[in-house]
Amino acid sequence: MGIAVHCSWLAALLCLHFFGQVCCDCTEEKMEIEGGHYTLTKQLQKGSMLIYHCPEDYYPYPVMTRLCQYDSRWVKAPRTFNPQRCRVVECPDPTVMEYGEVSPPQEKYFVHNETTYECYSGYTMRGSARRVCLSNGKWSGSTPICGRESGHSCADPGIPAGASRAGNIFGIDETVKYSCNSNLFLVGSSERVCLENGQWSNKEPACYYKHTYDTSLEISEAFGSSIRESLTTLESLNDTQSGKMIRISKNGTLNIYIAVDISESIEKEEVKKVKEAIITLIKKISSFTVNPNYEIAFFSSGFYEVVNILDFFNEQHVERNTIIDIVNNFKVDQKNTGTDLDLVFKNFLDKMAFIKQRVGTEQFKEHRHVIILFTDGAYNMGGSPVPTVARIKNMVYMNHTGEEETQSREAYLDIYIFATGKIIFDDDLQPLVTGIGPKHYFRIKAFDELQMTFDQIIDEEEVKGLCGLHKEYVVHDPTAQDARNNYPWWASIIIQNGGLSRKCIGSLVNPYFVLTAAHCFKFGDQQKHVKVEIDDGQGRVKKVKTFILHPKYDISGKTEEGVPEFYDYDVALIQLEDYVEISSSVRPICIPCTQETSDALQLVGVSTCKQQEELLLKKQLERVSFLTKKTESVVVEKDAHAKLGGLRDNCIKHALTAPNITATDPKVAVTDNFLCTGGRDPFRDHVACKGDSGGPVFKNYEQRTIQVALVSWGSKDLCQLGSVKVESDETSRDFHINLFRVVDFLKGILGNDKQDVYSTLKFLKD
Repeated sequence: MGIAVHCSWLAALLCLHFFGQVCCDCTEEKMEIEGGHYTLTKQLQKGSMLIYHCPEDYYPYPVMTRLCQYDSRWVKAPRTFNPQRCRVVECPDPTVMEYGEVSPPQEKYFVHNETTYECYSGYTMRGSARRVCLSNGKWSGSTPICGRESGHSCADPGIPAGASRAGNIFGIDETVKYSCNSNLFLVGSSERVCLENGQWSNKEPACYYKHTYDTSLEISEAFGSSIRESLTTLESLNDTQSGKMIRISKNGTLNIYIAVDISESIEKEEVKKVKEAIITLIKKISSFTVNPNYEIAFFSSGFYEVVNILDFFNEQHVERNTIIDIVNNFKVDQKNTGTDLDLVFKNFLDKMAFIKQRVGTEQFKEHRHVIILFTDGAYNMGGSPVPTVARIKNMVYMNHTGEEETQSREAYLDIYIFATGKIIFDDDLQPLVTGIGPKHYFRIKAFDELQMTFDQIIDEEEVKGLCGLHKEYVVHDPTAQDARNNYPWWASIIIQNGGLSRKCIGSLVNPYFVLTAAHCFKFGDQQKHVKVEIDDGQGRVKKVKTFILHPKYDISGKTEEGVPEFYDYDVALIQLEDYVEISSSVRPICIPCTQETSDALQLVGVSTCKQQEELLLKKQLERVSFLTKKTESVVVEKDAHAKLGGLRDNCIKHALTAPNITATDPKVAVTDNFLCTGGRDPFRDHVACKGDSGGPVFKNYEQRTIQVALVSWGSKDLCQLGSVKVESDETSRDFHINLFRVVDFLKGILGNDKQDVYSTLKFLKD
């Protein structure tokens, strides 16, 4: 770090005279950490937080942070007898298991330590017989339980690692209580009740250290399963192991309230990551049949509302993209002084009261409320939010006092807390969460993976067959798996027929067919020369049964008119020998004029091909994307703008600058079957390179990808060896086959219901 900053004698006198302080800045003396490093939020100025960082498998000890005070002293000053260091991650004591043995017996268990579990004679093992201490301070697998038939209504609930349990009778309505040993704290409910269905209420609690955190997979499974239930429209409540899981009625309304802590204790970079995660969550929610109403705010000492939920009740149609833009454009600036957590819940309570007044009590009964809060729990203004949360519960529960009546309304309120920060006030935050079913309180090490976590909340098994679904998080250095997740329909095509191999890109349009460009194939090519690569877990290389070129494709069709290579109808379909295994990372793209695409575009009732085209290509300057290979197994996205309507002629005229074209009318080379992209005005487009041929030109619409064209040819070769994202110059243009113009060809093969080899797409009549 830099040299320590000291006050001059004059500065010291001024500080002493005006503020009663000796020095305005702190020093870095004795701030070092053995095995790690630290960062400062405001250099050494008053109010700056020093944050310690350790490598994987370690955590800062004895403190995570220090705060620079006005008197130039650090809160939690370093001590000589207990120096700051990086300590190996420790897991809770697993030897609390009853009626069995844990091997090896140790005083403490550290990361990567392995334990095995064996029950005494007459007892049967449930849970994991082998566990490993993980980097997040938890044990792998599930709690091992040694039990035997006892005639009890509920099975032995076991004892989580690091915990103690009071209660050994497991009959109906009997209660067991948990507490944590040593310097651990309990996450989850301290009590569980044996229910009439023979299951225990609530989820098994866990004992955490201050360095323990929840992984993205754990959050995705717990939060995802719960929020999915809120977004699924079914008629009734269903019993589950954890009591009851709410499914809102078909006449119900879902109100989602989101608040993000932007106080000084939360780093600005973390706020940015939360914003990205919220945007991902909103996009994912839009994939369900429920259209929620949103209240979104940022808070510190003030409440900064960016999306007002009341706008959804004023007969205004609030666009999803508008919400995303507002969240994305929010700036923290100087709004991060102090923290008033109670103010957040008071504002949410006021909004609920307005909604209840607006819609009436009877209709308000059908409203489901989900509150999602991102904070470290540190508040220095406004007092405890617990009383306000109690008032929110009373409003949603309709002030019922009877236990049975209250239970029937608890399903209409969920409060989730994502706790982050170097110091998390768990004791203040845990009492605020509420909801039936899975876990509602999550400790986050960092928000880096939260965007991906929210992206996983959809049960992929239920929707994997839908066209165009993909993951949409940004990865700065993508791997092959990242490329598959973001573009699950992309395929690599390699043609080897003597001489050098030819490479193209294609798109999976159903499990048996890949769409690409006709010019990828030459005279004499046979199916044995063609190789398609799609890694579906069943073998990366797919054998080709046949390939079919558009019957009107004729590369030399206009040689005499001054166009030596004519690419009209430059489209082909490759049929695979065996079907591709569809999954979350391998699935088809949507193509025009199919019912599947109408569903993706949320076109209600009987839709037409023209409706789809008007929706996807409605502006004179329409942003589109296409792919380019970064490596043989990794693709990245390029951006361009299709010039339509009155802008098209000015775009296609540059086709005449292509090598060897002598025609004087650009429409000879560029028919109405092409989209035109490229140039620098008003945007600098990326250009296509030779290896990009046949790849999809696509648009994303509400978390679904629709292919509108495919890469065909360009007027200039600007691509250099090793270059990936090459930008257009003033006159370079690319031309792409518009799929809306070749629907008959696609329908004749992909919609052919007179064969029984492959399932067909349902093409629209008009």
